[in-house]
Amino acid sequence: MALTETPATPLGSPAPDFELSDPRGTTHRLSDHAGQITVVMFLCNHCPFVRHIADHLATFAARHQEDGVAFLAVNANDAESYPQDGPGPMAEEANRRGYPFPYLHDADQTVARAYGAVCTPDFFVYDGAHRLAYRGRYDGSRPANDIPVTGEDLAATLEALKAGRPAPAGAPSMGCSIKWKR
Repeated sequence: MALTETPATPLGSPAPDFELSDPRGTTHRLSDHAGQITVVMFLCNHCPFVRHIADHLATFAARHQEDGVAFLAVNANDAESYPQDGPGPMAEEANRRGYPFPYLHDADQTVARAYGAVCTPDFFVYDGAHRLAYRGRYDGSRPANDIPVTGEDLAATLEALKAGRPAPAGAPSMGCSIKWKR
């Protein structure tokens, strides 16, 4: 595991639109969520940083979806070199964790590159006009640091946007590097 921290992305940047399929073959587009606060998350199955927050994230997303927030998870890891991050294992992981959001496969990694994603987990939050309001971490918890998983950084962002306020400044995401194709 190589620890990677995300670079800064200018707030107000437009969300790159995309069209990706989930492991069942259902197509999902960012544009399907026009007018909604939207969280685009880069996740994978094997990263210990993702596994550390996965169960909490499933409950967290379900709660905020009730308020109209859209969540889309993207797995851009090279599934040839990391078969545990391929579509079959993705479907199993989504079922096991109870993900209430689409878990999408970015097989050619164009979406991850368009977003500038570099690690898992990496969170991008867009306002209703799909302008970047937050890029950063879920919270300060990490595997083995004894800080409880709360999602507080992402929660503060969503609460601010739902109230029509600017998102608070966040800390960069930190996790495993995306496994790029060679």
